[in-house]
Amino acid sequence: MSGNAPATWVYVGTFTHHGPGERGRADGFYCYSFDSDSGALRLAQEIPDVPSPAFLALAPDGRTLYAVNEVPSIDGHDGGAVSAFARDPGTGRLSFLNREASHGGDPCHLMVDATGQYVLVANYATGSVAMLPVESDGSLKQASDIHQHSGSSVHPVRQQGPHAHSITPDPTNTVALVADLGLDQVLIYRIDLELGRLAPHDPPFASLHPGAGPRHLAFHPGASFVYVINELDSTITACRWDLVGGVLEPRQTISTLPEGFDGRNSCADVHVRPDGRFLYGSNRGHDSIAIFAIDPLDGTLAPAGHQSTLGEEPRNFGIDPTGRYLLAANQNSDTIVTFRVDGESGRLEETGNVTMAPSPVCLLFATRDA
Repeated sequence: MSGNAPATWVYVGTFTHHGPGERGRADGFYCYSFDSDSGALRLAQEIPDVPSPAFLALAPDGRTLYAVNEVPSIDGHDGGAVSAFARDPGTGRLSFLNREASHGGDPCHLMVDATGQYVLVANYATGSVAMLPVESDGSLKQASDIHQHSGSSVHPVRQQGPHAHSITPDPTNTVALVADLGLDQVLIYRIDLELGRLAPHDPPFASLHPGAGPRHLAFHPGASFVYVINELDSTITACRWDLVGGVLEPRQTISTLPEGFDGRNSCADVHVRPDGRFLYGSNRGHDSIAIFAIDPLDGTLAPAGHQSTLGEEPRNFGIDPTGRYLLAANQNSDTIVTFRVDGESGRLEETGNVTMAPSPVCLLFATRDA
């Protein structure tokens, strides 16, 4: 690791082999040190006995890490949970604080609001979202608000009801955008930090095309564009985002697959490079990262190639804080593969660094100061 670069860690969320709804081969989740010169990972800590910590989020001050427990039931109640861990920013090491109910089945995504006062969680199986207050030590309190979605869309199996798949505060921390795969909608909630409530915005949602299956979304660094990756039909929808009015306007939908591909595929994760020039989305089936150039004026996307993830089912990937590396988590082949990002073309280059990790499904970068 370069002597001038801040120490960086990568936390790896997983699916585990224990507890109800077991889906993977891990026992908990993991912390790796990240070499910013080579892109290599080295195991620094195992955090065992954590049921399916499938998505991770960091508090703004870097002193607490939160993980969903993506299970149908836990601690004697139906529905999953959110676990809190104290974090030493200097060493990256974690210690368990507590766990609270997520108030829905299979929580799959969570974020911390910009003030660090609340954790927002999306429950996939039951199609609900919840807001959990944070104590001064980073531990969680019982949910202060819960919203149950309702409705359906056109897919006869996957869209018979709501499936909240992600919840993401906007850059102003005044509203949260929820991608609901079952409804083909991105719901918009106002964040009330004083009351600990999520209130439906006006308008309360933006509709995507039928059968899209919105899953995750990413804000452009300039905050005027939002990109929604659609799991069911393997597309990305580029949207205009009105920061003042909180209005999401779909402008373009583009395939994540190369022309002529007709095999099984579902999309998973989406990220914008820190400089805002390129967008990346993961394909499960084609097992690739789709690369797009972003038009700086209107935010539209132009295809810029595909890179095999050199593994199976890349559920999640991460871009390091410098934008120099992209790490792909191949869930079914138990590998994390490091690629170098070409700053001019956006393309990905193999580094030869392949890290074995059981059932990796989430990657979270953190530096010494965060």
